[in-house]
Amino acid sequence: MIWTTGKTHWQTQKRPRNPYFAQAYDFMGRWLEGDREFVLHTSGSTGMPKPITVTRKQLEASAAMTGKALALGSGTRALVCLNVGYIAGLMMLVRGLELGWELTVTEPTSNPLNGLDTVDFDFVAMVPMQLQAILESPATADHVRKLGKILLGGAPVNLALAGRIKALNVPVFQSYGMTETVSHVALKALNGPDASDSYVFLPGIAFGTDERGCLFVSGAVTSGQKVQTNDLVQLVEGGFQWIGRADNVINSGGVKIVLDQTDQQIARVFHDLGIPNAFFCWWEPDEKLGQKLVLVVENALDNMPDEKLPAEIRSRVSTYENPKHIYFAKAFAKTATDKVDKRATFQQFLNIPNG
Repeated sequence: MIWTTGKTHWQTQKRPRNPYFAQAYDFMGRWLEGDREFVLHTSGSTGMPKPITVTRKQLEASAAMTGKALALGSGTRALVCLNVGYIAGLMMLVRGLELGWELTVTEPTSNPLNGLDTVDFDFVAMVPMQLQAILESPATADHVRKLGKILLGGAPVNLALAGRIKALNVPVFQSYGMTETVSHVALKALNGPDASDSYVFLPGIAFGTDERGCLFVSGAVTSGQKVQTNDLVQLVEGGFQWIGRADNVINSGGVKIVLDQTDQQIARVFHDLGIPNAFFCWWEPDEKLGQKLVLVVENALDNMPDEKLPAEIRSRVSTYENPKHIYFAKAFAKTATDKVDKRATFQQFLNIPNG
């Protein structure tokens, strides 16, 4: 089911009966009536979800930056397949209203192209899981070339998906941002001639790092206020390379381990062994080491000897970055925006002696 709308369309449309479309309709009404403030909710991926209040000017500035950075002007045909109750989906509505887009709204699903009779867009924002589902389905894989520019956010892009993206003939970007910056403030090209390991800041964003090496940003999207992140970065000209989150750094036997970097190393092992399971590195208390590195894998490994994975990991990482135990979870806990809740997922193992 879809709902096609836009600034001009909305003026003559009745409030949809579908509750999700009605939610989008109501926000658009508030926007067109000139509301000056809006309450948004953070995703809860790095802490407890919390409400924050943002201004109309912040949202307008964000929409203008995206339109300029990606050359998306009036008449852009955009697919809205992210939850409009959170900033990523909500900003698609704002961009549509501010920049004069035609919006095709669908309820959030793992494969937003399933059931669409016509696929012909100029722009879409989605999470990596959605693009992966589209590419893996014979019914939708060929439609990717009709999505126009693709913006990915909300989660890292795994190695297998990154490889498939490089072969696509449509530009794909990864975004960096958060609710506090009302969507993305930097983009990274994942394919084409501009593909890079570095994020490039959008126009009008000031940035720097604190004493920990963590990024801070400011601009019209933050009402000029400095937003301090917990993201460890390496600054480069006009942008940065992401290292990991400061709150994902553990001290194991006096050695600091960046869990996000260890994730990337182990991801190559999973990729090379053909293991499709999701995973993440975490820690548990240890009398000797203080914090002990562990690996949490979703579901059991099929058709693989028990020792093959740990042996392969040991051969590729340092002694300190080698997980001391592997736990298997039936299913990962998720936040409201479908991000993995690592802390909640691992909590289930704390009272199980053998994992």
